[in-house]
Amino acid sequence: MTTTHGFDWQPLLRRALAADAGGPVLVWVEGTAGAGKSHLLRELGALAGTADAILVEWRCGAPGARPEEGSPAEGRWEGPVLLLVDDVHLADEDERGRLRRVLEQPWPGLAAVVTYRPEELLTPGLPLGPPAARYPSGLTVLRHRMAAWDEERVRRAAAEALGVRCTPEAAGRLLERSGGVPQVVVDLLAVLRERPGEACTAGDVDSAGVPVRLAELALGRTAALSATQRPVVWAAAVLGEPAGRDELVAVSGLGPGPGRSALLAALSGAALAELDEGSYGFSAPLAAPAVRGAVPGPLRQELHRRAADVLTGRQPVPWAAVARHRRAAGQVGGWLRAVERAALAAADAGRHQEAIGLLEQALAAALVPPQTRARLAPLLARSAVLALRSDQTVEVLTQIVRDPSLPATVRGELRLDLGLMLCNQVGRVAAGWQELETAAAELLDLRPDLAARAMSALAMPYWPGPAIDVHRGWLRKAVAATAGSGDAAALATAAVARASLAMSCGDRDAWELVAALPTDSPDPVCRRHAARGLCNAADAAVWLGFYERARDLLAEGLDLSATSGAPYSEHTALGTSLLLAWWTGRWAGLAERCERLVTTTADMPFIASDARVVRGLLAFAEGDWGAALSWLSGQGAIAPRSMPTALAATASGALVRLALARQDPAAAAEQARRAWSDVAGKGVWVWAAELAPWAVEATARAGDLPAARAMVRDFALGIEDRDVPAARASLTWSRAVLAELEDRQQEAADLYEEAAAAYRTLSRPYARALTAEGAARCLLAGPAGRPNGTEGAAAPTPGTSSGQPAGPPAADGPGGPAADATARVVAALDSCTRQFGDLGAVWDAARVRALLRTQQPARKGRPPGRPSHADELSPREGEVAQLAASGLTNREIAATLHLSSRTVEQHVARAMRKTGALSRHDLARYT
Repeated sequence: MTTTHGFDWQPLLRRALAADAGGPVLVWVEGTAGAGKSHLLRELGALAGTADAILVEWRCGAPGARPEEGSPAEGRWEGPVLLLVDDVHLADEDERGRLRRVLEQPWPGLAAVVTYRPEELLTPGLPLGPPAARYPSGLTVLRHRMAAWDEERVRRAAAEALGVRCTPEAAGRLLERSGGVPQVVVDLLAVLRERPGEACTAGDVDSAGVPVRLAELALGRTAALSATQRPVVWAAAVLGEPAGRDELVAVSGLGPGPGRSALLAALSGAALAELDEGSYGFSAPLAAPAVRGAVPGPLRQELHRRAADVLTGRQPVPWAAVARHRRAAGQVGGWLRAVERAALAAADAGRHQEAIGLLEQALAAALVPPQTRARLAPLLARSAVLALRSDQTVEVLTQIVRDPSLPATVRGELRLDLGLMLCNQVGRVAAGWQELETAAAELLDLRPDLAARAMSALAMPYWPGPAIDVHRGWLRKAVAATAGSGDAAALATAAVARASLAMSCGDRDAWELVAALPTDSPDPVCRRHAARGLCNAADAAVWLGFYERARDLLAEGLDLSATSGAPYSEHTALGTSLLLAWWTGRWAGLAERCERLVTTTADMPFIASDARVVRGLLAFAEGDWGAALSWLSGQGAIAPRSMPTALAATASGALVRLALARQDPAAAAEQARRAWSDVAGKGVWVWAAELAPWAVEATARAGDLPAARAMVRDFALGIEDRDVPAARASLTWSRAVLAELEDRQQEAADLYEEAAAAYRTLSRPYARALTAEGAARCLLAGPAGRPNGTEGAAAPTPGTSSGQPAGPPAADGPGGPAADATARVVAALDSCTRQFGDLGAVWDAARVRALLRTQQPARKGRPPGRPSHADELSPREGEVAQLAASGLTNREIAATLHLSSRTVEQHVARAMRKTGALSRHDLARYT
């Protein structure tokens, strides 16, 4: 008999059924309960039809499910027969005898597949029992072992059941909890599929419980053992992980001899399985809680006590597991000691989320003595600052800080870390700022090093609220507090604050300060601070416009964050990388990256702010304005005024532009006013770069040209003498917008071209195309220009890339100067269209194509030879259909393409009729 390992044996069945192409074939299929054997047989049944063979299905042990007399199973028929026998381990003596006669006397054309559970055979290894079958020499006999699903197969099943809702962490937990047993995976997915929510997380998998089918199987097999044998299964359930023979016996309390006998009985009865050589447990780990829950409480406590004792003897000691068992055994002191040792080990190894989970649970319990609480709370706070958001951690620390029995030093340290968490991970900046100010005052005399850390945090300028001069004041205090301390960690925090503040403002000495960060310090705490400083510098470099330097800083910061154990810094760097990809035109797969980060941080929306803003910007460029508004300000989004100031200005700029595109100048002007006020209040003018052109346009279009001029003036003064290439390009763009709206078209064109050249140098293709489009638009609206009607719409007025082009210049005859100028402008616009198309900026490309069409007046009738597009979409219909599918209304499409709403309505109707689309959204399949 040959055992298959990844061998495709189904072609052998097909040849056997052909009768003249090969001899008979028998395939034994073995697999544990839930391995998918019956499902395999159902799939194989299709072979009978393709081979024109008789299909005989036989389920052993089921009344009425055995073959009728005179059937091929009695050996009386000849010719092609596909015999599928399920669950032969359930067969009675008569069934086994009948099947043995068939298999020992096969005929040409027989293809037999027989399944069984190896753990339930009466005689191991012999599906038909003794004696061994006497197979004739002409029969090909194979054994196929059903394997557990691997990670990829589980992920595929989860994706089929849950779609994009399933996070990678959830799929990984499915594999972990199910052991890859297919039926268990399917049962869990059936529960998860009915749960509401945008994403399925690992926590959802944990809360799905134990599938009924698995629980009954595990409890039934345990109950089948004698009362003296069950404790070894209980021991495996309490341990909840694979264990060796001696460990299981020790936890069971049975003693060496009876314990070994009980283990053999549990293996023979399939209550337990050998998972690896010398390692035993449940095939599906989820069976453990089902069995554990059925153990009487007093016995369960004894099992947990013995489990803790046994695990303490391992090297290294798994202190987290010991803590779990000590608590379940009611040993409070031992539990808290184990929690502390486990948390320290996890924090030292950089596994801060693990440490947080242990400490949160301990500190939330009322039975923790005050002195223990004072010792454990700082450890929780330190891990929480370095890790990701946890609302429960904030609640626990807030309660502890209010404890009047807490030592003052401990309270100040906890308040410091609580303030950092509130500002960084949770986004409650005002509350966090207040805690940091209080901590700085409380710690100044007691722990000047920690006071300096609080002051350094207050020096960080990113958050909304205080002006830049306030941050500079706190930086001076931090530097003074650390100057003579000699404390390496305190000096590192002050160095990070100085470098971050200087980079944010575009100071000329910023790069030297970044280079001086202690990245190679032997102190891991200093290296973590340095990693944070590098990630801060990378973020600042992106806003400044130093994109290549930002990539280098990101790579170095991510590497140092990973090796020094700073997951929060890692996640902020991931957000920075998305902004970098957006500005440098690396949009392929960017939407998916943004959505993935939002999904994986579903319970930490503040950390995902960068991803949401970039996703909104992409949606706007694609013409999906509803999605853009949702990503930027819908459910789950952080309000711009609660974001870091630079990101808030960028989000506000997009919202201003969206209002302009929707021809709502009043809403655009109000959004611009609020956002500009916030940037001006902060005083870091480089952060106005992504807001300024749109704010100037919105303000001027609302009729307040003096305010628009003041914006340009203040922006210019704010970045004077600073190393801020992105802001300088934006300032030129803003001046171009102002000149265009003041009808200084030639000056505006020159400024737009200057801005386009700057963005070309910066390698920002989207901004370059927008400003190049602006230059061409102004040239078309120059002194020699004249208005030109467009199809179904009134002549447009001068405007910017919000969607209002100007008419063409007057012609002066073939080959004249004006004609040559027009040709150059048309070529420039055509180039912009290609650039937008290459990026995937569907709406921008459509808008520029509409402007190009103003240079090619529509002709009456259809020229000879031109296609009629009777059964396919015309170019204009395709363009309208694409924008309609993206979510734009007829009015918005009309504004973009400079058509009347009635014309758009007709184009949409024709597109739906020609394509057979059932709705506007359905048009996406045909465009």
